[in-house]
Amino acid sequence: MRIDVISLFPEFVAQCAAFGVVGRAGERGLLTMHGWNPRDYAEGNYRRVDERPFGGGPGMVMLIDPLRAAIAAARAADPAPARLIYLSPQGARLDQAKVRELAGHERLILLCGRYEGVDERLIRAEVDEELSIGDYVLSGGELAAAVVVDAVARLQDGALGDAESAVQDSFEDGLLDCPHYTRPVEHELGSVPQVLMSGNHARIAQWRRQQSLGRTWQRRPDLLNEAALSKADRKLLEAYRAELAAQTARETDSSPVSAGPAGPDPEPAGQALATAKKIPL
Repeated sequence: MRIDVISLFPEFVAQCAAFGVVGRAGERGLLTMHGWNPRDYAEGNYRRVDERPFGGGPGMVMLIDPLRAAIAAARAADPAPARLIYLSPQGARLDQAKVRELAGHERLILLCGRYEGVDERLIRAEVDEELSIGDYVLSGGELAAAVVVDAVARLQDGALGDAESAVQDSFEDGLLDCPHYTRPVEHELGSVPQVLMSGNHARIAQWRRQQSLGRTWQRRPDLLNEAALSKADRKLLEAYRAELAAQTARETDSSPVSAGPAGPDPEPAGQALATAKKIPL
């Protein structure tokens, strides 16, 4: 896969992609990255890439021509068709389904804005889609581009040491991942659940599925509304809820009565129970 980045700071994205899984993907030839700085295509002594917006207001807007020239150079560098994505707060929210779709492309061109953004006429003429990584404001699109690069690179065949890792990640099936444990078995912070050391792969798979369902129900109930749960999933989730309610009741009964001022509920599970009542089973 080839990814071209149009940015005033292309080295920033390249550095983010030089480590870990993404770095190894590059070393293995699974991913190549190329940066294009629109300032290299700007004219005049100062090589300006921005101007004040029409209509007034604060900030600057990136100029059409330097960006357009950089995009044209990126497209001409490789004959393979490229999908051009503008990283923008106005874009659709990036999720794992979109990442899988992008990972299937042979080429991507990522356009990183700065200042108040990019002239709208360039977006309409050149951009295939706009993507956002969340409802917050960044100084530029470079961090968002680095997120996209990392997410799609790890899905390239051979990027991960164990391909099954990608299948079991959070959001791959619309749910959050289950908790994970490693050595030692016993620690002052707690013990590893016995089921994980049982050697019974069917029981382990069932426990992990239940934990994934329960964790999603507690932390991201909105995802459950969109998930297609089987009858087995619903039974597992009902059992998880029942056990959690029983555990909360036991802890409440054993808690000492405090004469101090009332504070926030220290048990997030109780809050999750109240929140998740809205979710039909």
